[in-house]
Amino acid sequence: MSNKLKVEIHSFSYKKGGIPKDNTGNGGGFAFDCRGILNPGRVDEYKQQTGCDIGVQNYLETVTEMPNFLELVKNMVSINIDNYLSRGFEHLQINFGCTGGQHRSVYCAEKIAVFIKGKYPETSVTIQHDEQPQLNHQ
Repeated sequence: MSNKLKVEIHSFSYKKGGIPKDNTGNGGGFAFDCRGILNPGRVDEYKQQTGCDIGVQNYLETVTEMPNFLELVKNMVSINIDNYLSRGFEHLQINFGCTGGQHRSVYCAEKIAVFIKGKYPETSVTIQHDEQPQLNHQ
């Protein structure tokens, strides 16, 4: 077995910067487009909030198709992580994009990180919110 699998998760804006580059030389990974989910940023009370705020999270979880979307993402990502772990791969990049990189993509990045850390504790997970750097954490 090789080194620990590092999963790098990004939230980004399609309008501002586009899909993040993979700097490892592996050529990228997943890029999930969240723009098909209703945008909480179009609701006045959520405009200044992010996907880390409880109001936005409740909106995404109860008003939109986000729970179904994320369940499909979890299934797809799990296939690769299982495969990468068995083959000793060291890096996987997962990107979530929405219009502004503030609500939907941030929410997805945070939720998929929790999922991966819980299901695959042997991995190292980092999150990079490209448009919301104040939210970055390990």
